Order: sequence, then structure tokens, then C-alpha cells
Amino acid sequence: MNITVPVSISARNGIFNIPRLQGNADATTFAQNLTSIRGNFTQEALLDYATVAGEYNISVKFCKPDAENGTNPTVQVLTHGLGFDKTYWDLPFNDYNYSYIDIAIDHYGFCTLSIDRLGEGNSSKADPLSVLQAPAEMSALYELTMKLRSGTFPYIRKSFSKIVHNGSFFPATVASWDSKLARLNQPLRFGNISYSTVSEAVSPLSELIERISTSLAKYNITLGEILQEAQTTDLGNLLSGLDPKQLPKMTDLPSGYLTWTDAGSNQFAFLLPKIFDPSILQFAKSSKFPYTLGELLTIGSAPTVAPMFKGPVQILTGRQDAIYCGGDCLATGDPALASIPANSKTAFPMARTFEAYIQPDTAHAIDLHYNSTAAYNVIQRFLTREGN
Repeated sequence: MNITVPVSISARNGIFNIPRLQGNADATTFAQNLTSIRGNFTQEALLDYATVAGEYNISVKFCKPDAENGTNPTVQVLTHGLGFDKTYWDLPFNDYNYSYIDIAIDHYGFCTLSIDRLGEGNSSKADPLSVLQAPAEMSALYELTMKLRSGTFPYIRKSFSKIVHNGSFFPATVASWDSKLARLNQPLRFGNISYSTVSEAVSPLSELIERISTSLAKYNITLGEILQEAQTTDLGNLLSGLDPKQLPKMTDLPSGYLTWTDAGSNQFAFLLPKIFDPSILQFAKSSKFPYTLGELLTIGSAPTVAPMFKGPVQILTGRQDAIYCGGDCLATGDPALASIPANSKTAFPMARTFEAYIQPDTAHAIDLHYNSTAAYNVIQRFLTREGN
């Protein structure tokens, strides 16, 4: 059941000294500043704080099994990460064979509530710098949770005392990949063609570029100036592999929404070679959603410790997660530490149970890999075991 839920948010957001992005070059400059090791760019750009409040609509999808698991069922609140919407949990690809929701409901009897985060998917849009930050999105999530607990959620005629939050990507340190291009350190894409063959093939292009440069010189204009200007236009998007006309959900958005440009960038960040269907990579590229400046600036601002949380905690990611683990989540450098995610146990000192599970042969976007359902079952078994 698809539902639009009105929420009232109130959050202490940051006020940042970030100029309006005019084009791709500005977005790349922002990414370079944000990911530089020289300092904390968020802190450098922060001017002050302000309370952001308002009424917004959140798009959700509620699902339940035909026969609910007891009189007090558990609902999983599913929050997607950067670059996706709520369909991440129920991918309309290959007859829904990658669906997390199907496993949770049909095999284990859970209810699920998948949401489009504030500013994403079919939820309300807002200013991508001043409003769409982590505190505001957490406020919206809190309001949804309270509605589930109190029995006031629209069209869902029950209250839930057992609520599980299952989040993907977003509540973590910003990844070290360029948020607009993400093409650094990638080889030239000529496959197995020899260098001499490539040189022969592009030599006519070199001659053409030389003639264009000569003609431009008559008007005291360089080819570099032309290309720099083109980067800020739709032509620049097309040259870099992004055609906005193929992504209608990205049109008419205010400046400050970002995305990566092509399928190669998507694979670089999210997928393990040979462990995914090539068609799902094109599907992910064509169905991607943008994210915001405010999210990137505040992605690391959440508290590092949850000292009062006493419930069970599970962290699950792929062993070859490049974003969180640099490509190997078992490479801790410490024989006493089983995995990089296992180090997060210190963040939940009062947790009843803590488990860090590393899914083999999987990168960051678990749901897009051939073996995704194995990870889904690990999660459901943990929740079933700890749900009492």
C-alpha cells in the first residue's frame, strides 16, 4: 500500500557558506573540497545554526504478510541510501528476484515500511542546502516512527511496539569518491585494443581539433575556454555520460542536487565486478536519484555513540565495500579485530546484542548483487532470534 504521510519537522540545521552551484565544474570543486584530507570542510563552511521547521509529505510503502506473525508483529522501517529511492528495497528488476521486502514478508512474516527520504523520490522537495540535511531527515524519520508506535499512521489501523530501523548507506562518513564524476583513478575505456590501434583511430580527431584551434585563434579564443564553458551546459552533461532528458525525476530541481554521471561511476562506488548482472548496472544508472549538498555536509554529524540504546544491533555490509572499508572489510590491521564494522561495537555500549556480519563477494550496494538474498536471510534470522 502506497501512502503519502504528512509530517511536521523541527531540526537544528547548519548554515553554510556555500555558493550556488552554477554547473558541473562547481560541483566537482565542491567534491574536491569535501573529500580533501587537509581539513574539515563542513566545519570550515559552517557559519551558524538555525532551527528549520515545516510541514512536508513523505512517500511510503507499507507491506504486510497475508498471515501476520502473531498479535504483536514487528515492522521494519526501511530507509534507502544516497542515490536511490524506496524501490531499493523492492527492486522492479528481473521479476523482483532481488526484493528484500519479499523475503522479509513472505518468508519471515515481518511487516515493512519503506520510505522515500525527505527531498527524495516522491516525498516533498526542499532547499538542498539549508533544509535537506541529516538533522531534518532524522526529524521526519522520528515523526514516522512515532506514528507507527502510537497507532496514528494513516491507513494502518494498529500500533506497533516492535519497530526495527534498517538503514542503507546514508548515516555514515562521506565516501571518498567524487560526488559528481566519480571517475578518478579509472583507466581509459578502450578494452583490450592496443595503444597503436587507438592512436591510429584517434589521429583524424587530433587533426580536427588542431583545425578548430587554429580557427578559434583568429578570434582570440582558446579551445580550452570553449570546453570549460561547455562543462556548465547540457552539452557537458552529455559528454560526461549524463542525459537529463532520460532522467525526468531530475528535472526542475533547484541547484544543489548532485549525482554521478555514468554506469562506470556507479560500479566504482557500489558493485563488485563479476558478481552482478550487467543489466542491473544499467537499471541502476537509469533509475538513480540525486542527493543534496546538505546531506553531504552533514552526513558525519550524527552522534558517534548511542549510550542509552539497549536493543540489539546488527551491522551488515559486503566484504568488498569500497566506500566503508576501502575494498576489504576484513583488512583491519589488528588480529584482535575481526572486521572494520566490528569496531562499531564501541558505539553501542549498552546494546543487548551486537553483531557485525560481512557478506562475502559483495560490495557496497548489497541489494544489486547476485547473492543479495543470502544477506537478506542473515538479517531476518537475526531479527527473528532477537525479537523476543
